[in-house]
Amino acid sequence: MSSRNSAAEGRHPAESWQGIAAIIDHTSLRPEATPDQIIRLCQEAREFGFASVMVNACYVELASRQLGGGQPKVGAVVGFPFGATLTSVKAFEATECMKLGAREVDMVMSLGALKAGHRDLVVADIRGVAEVVHRQGALLKVILEMGLLTNDEKLLACQLSEEAGADFVKTSTGFLGGGATVEDVALMRRAVKIGVKASGGIRTLADARAMIQAGANRLGTSSGVPIVRELQGAASGAK
Repeated sequence: MSSRNSAAEGRHPAESWQGIAAIIDHTSLRPEATPDQIIRLCQEAREFGFASVMVNACYVELASRQLGGGQPKVGAVVGFPFGATLTSVKAFEATECMKLGAREVDMVMSLGALKAGHRDLVVADIRGVAEVVHRQGALLKVILEMGLLTNDEKLLACQLSEEAGADFVKTSTGFLGGGATVEDVALMRRAVKIGVKASGGIRTLADARAMIQAGANRLGTSSGVPIVRELQGAASGAK
């Protein structure tokens, strides 16, 4: 089974804390994050069984040492947060992160090229990263920054990402133009057959469930622990 096919499966995890934890990218991307905070992030990811930790490039090696190359995986962001750099730089950044242990890469789309209608440039940018990522057996998620796009641009961004070889489309960086919305996730799910990652502003169990119901099969959040604990508490109270 190809990574692209497997990425799009499991859109509705079981209503258990383990099911939701298994699709969470436990995230720490703030510029002031410290090594101790990244170590704690990795400890939590292992404890709760999150899908991955998502960190800036400078912390990929540290996270990889903490997690030992198994589950959870280590993910890195590329061209973050603007996407306004050269494709060669994005590809180099992805390659270096994978050398250090990253098995998932979240890249920011070239938003200016999309808005200018330069479809070939958008596809070439994503494909240039997808090729190096897939060569290493890793996954590529493309961040579309939905809050900065019109509805037509959102659809086009999804279609071009899938055409270029992305494994997931992702709502946002969480730093620009707002976070994930149910409407955007539903639009993305209708537009593509690959995975959909909701990211930005997902802080509660209700938020997580709403995104999953809309069609997300991966969640990016720094609130994974309280989300899972809320569901654990609800399950305990129901007994």
